[in-house]
Amino acid sequence: MSQRLPEAKGSRMPSSANPPRVVVVGSINMDLVLTCAQFPKPGETIAAGSFNEVPGGKGANQAVSAAQAGAQVKMIGRVGDDGFGDRLIQGLVKHRVDCESVIRTNQCESGLALIIVEKSGQNTIVTVAGANGQLLPEDIDRLRAVIETSDVVLLQLEVPLATVHRTIEIARETGKRVILDPAPIPDGLADELLQVDLICPNEREAEQLTGRSIETPEQIEAAARALHQRGAKHVVITLGEQGAYLLDERGGRLIPPFPTDVVDTTAAGDAFAGALAVWWAEGATVEDAVRFGNAAGAIASSRLGAQPSIGSRSDIEHLWNTQS
Repeated sequence: MSQRLPEAKGSRMPSSANPPRVVVVGSINMDLVLTCAQFPKPGETIAAGSFNEVPGGKGANQAVSAAQAGAQVKMIGRVGDDGFGDRLIQGLVKHRVDCESVIRTNQCESGLALIIVEKSGQNTIVTVAGANGQLLPEDIDRLRAVIETSDVVLLQLEVPLATVHRTIEIARETGKRVILDPAPIPDGLADELLQVDLICPNEREAEQLTGRSIETPEQIEAAARALHQRGAKHVVITLGEQGAYLLDERGGRLIPPFPTDVVDTTAAGDAFAGALAVWWAEGATVEDAVRFGNAAGAIASSRLGAQPSIGSRSDIEHLWNTQS
């Protein structure tokens, strides 16, 4: 970047005396993870170093992150009636996520993601929606009471957009805070899906949402302001090893990262979103919540896999105390 972004200074540790209630509406996948020395080129066959089946899905990952960070978490989603369905629910329950609102879908496969991780820790991901694509607005209407009893609702875009929109409507009607991780980005995302309390795209997603290149501090700020103008009250653009850029009522500034040795970035954004939601709901400023999200993302980046890589609250607090 041509200039340094202004950095935020100072932070405080939030209280965990009253665990917040977080509802996650989103995807539940089984991740098929391959590790290799480099990504294959078109038409090229390469040998993988390892293969693992790991519970994932952006929604499920964020639910685990929020639970690990100390929240009472309820998951709204769908799994199939295949062999993965029970395993996916068991994985969430193991991490203390309430799955009473996870619907089993007959004659349908569970969501899948094929993930290739290369030696730098970067990844490529191809998903199959499966049962995630069957989570419909009428499901959200039936589960309205779950949303009404929450403090924060976490959303992503791996379920039908109409379902995301209906969730936002109900959360707004009932005065609940909404955080949207806008991934994966569909073509022509309507502004009504951006009417949220906080949106947290990464740099590439921010470029797709705004049609703006993001290379300089000025371009990052312009993209954040464009998303704010489209309806998001707070905008956070995650910048990988540079940290995260926050735009709120105080203006824009960079929230510095927590240095880490990158192994796999698959769940870093999900760990970030879940931890941010918890600390913000506990009464921390959005700036401090973003800082905690950075710590959670750093921990997840240092470990292989999606849900197994997500750190506990004590992990995050330890990193906060040693590097803040």
